[in-house]
Formats: sequence, structure tokens, C-alpha cells
Amino acid sequence: MKLRVQHTTTYDYDEPASTSHNQVHLALRDLPWQKCLQRELHVTPAPEDIAEHVDYFGNIATSFAILEPHPQLKVHASSVIEVHKRPAINLLQSPAWEKVPQLNESSLAPEAIDAIQYRFDSPFIRRSPALAEYARPSFAASRPLLAAAMDLTQRIKRDFKYTPKVTTIATSIEEVLRSRHGVCQDFSHLQIGCLRSLGLPARYVSGYLDTDPPPGKPKLLGADASHAWISVYCPKTGWVDFDPTNGIQPAGRHVTICWGRDYGDVSPIRGVVLGGGDPKLTVEVDVRPV
Repeated sequence: MKLRVQHTTTYDYDEPASTSHNQVHLALRDLPWQKCLQRELHVTPAPEDIAEHVDYFGNIATSFAILEPHPQLKVHASSVIEVHKRPAINLLQSPAWEKVPQLNESSLAPEAIDAIQYRFDSPFIRRSPALAEYARPSFAASRPLLAAAMDLTQRIKRDFKYTPKVTTIATSIEEVLRSRHGVCQDFSHLQIGCLRSLGLPARYVSGYLDTDPPPGKPKLLGADASHAWISVYCPKTGWVDFDPTNGIQPAGRHVTICWGRDYGDVSPIRGVVLGGGDPKLTVEVDVRPV
């Protein structure tokens, strides 16, 4: 299936911003189940400097600078991507979750060594006894890692209510755990925090969902904006994705942009602006079959 992805971010400033320096993560990764066929990035006003680079996590990032006064900044990314159904994984055939830290540490495989860094704290995710306690019912003794991760994914879907605009990027995982409300970013941070609090490697994945579901299928939560989910590293299997917002494993309707330790590593746009006052932010996302 081919999908066209349109992502537009607009900042309308109270007063003209004199300069701005920005970095965006809007280029889709090529993976075994997806291939980006076409991509374009348009910035208005036209930037003085613009350049692509590959970041620490292997994502494509674009940096640009606007050095003239501008009352508005608009960033529009358009892509066409071919998406295939991901291969099925037998969750029960993964190793017992307690053995995973030792298996990772004893492995010389580059992917296993790289995964170790995702066991530790990151700027938006701090391990805690409370997160480990919430995760424990899913992680019974000797339970297969991926089966336990799926159970945790479904519990977060049941226990937490998807409620836009009740949280911000500054809302802590602890507050989300107490309130039981949030959005995909919050639930992904929460699940990663739970897994890391048990010593398991987990990373944050940003992406999109097909806006229009197939006939007879429900519309997934988070389909009208950029989406987020998580990956767990499993020895011999590799990284396996889970979507706690919808309580499922990503399949043919999830499109991956990039990944990192948490949202801060992969935010769609971030930067420094001189002037501008209090900007009004508008984000529009549309993902549809070609």
C-alpha cells in the first residue's frame, strides 16, 4: 500500500520574529516494511541556510536558519511511502523477561550492545519504583518478554484515557500515572519508563497512522496528528514495536519517522527564536492512500 503523508506546522507570531534557527525530524526512515518513495520539505519564508544530516540515532534531520524578520513560520513536509504488513512474531517464543538484561550484556552483537543505552534514564523519562510496581502484574516470573510487553501495552490502553490537551511536554510520567489521562506521547513515555524500571531496553518511536481506516475497521486514536509508540529490544528477535495508545502491535497502518530515547530526541520541530512574542501553533497531519 502506498500512502501520502502531509504534515504542516505553522507558527503565527504576535510580532515579527527577527531570526530563528530550527531542526526538524520529518523524513521517514527506510525499514524492511516501509520505503520512502518521495519526500519534499518546504519552509516559508525561505531559509538562509538549510542542510540535512543523519543524527546519532540514524534519523534524517534537517536544520535551517531564517535571518530576516518574519511574522509567520510554516514548515510543510510531503512524502509518499510504500508500506507492507510487518511479519508476525510469536510473542510466546521470546526469552523470559528476567533473563533479558543478562543476555544483552553477554551478547557481542552490535544491535544488542547498542540497545543497552535504552535501559537508562533520559531527559523526559526517569525510572522509579512506582513505574516498576505498575508494570509488575504483566511481568510474572519467567513470562516471555514480548508476551509481558503486550500485556502491559493492553493494560495501559484499558487503564488510561486518551484525552488531548490535558498534558504538555512538561507533564511528568508520575503525573500521568496518577491522573490516568494523556495522549500517545505520555503513554509511550509511561510504558518506556515501566520497562526501563525493570532493567529492559525500550525506545521511543515517532510516526503516523493511516488517517482513514479500512472498511469495517475502527479509527485508531492519534490518527489526526503525529503519533508515537515504543520498541522493546528482544535478544535474537531485535526491536519489536508496541502501541500503548491503541493497545496493539503496529502493523500496516503505522508509518515510522524516527526513534530515540524519548520525545526530545525526535520532536518534529524544535529551535530557538529571537522575538515573536507568544506564537500560535497549528499542526495539520493527513495520511491517506495514494
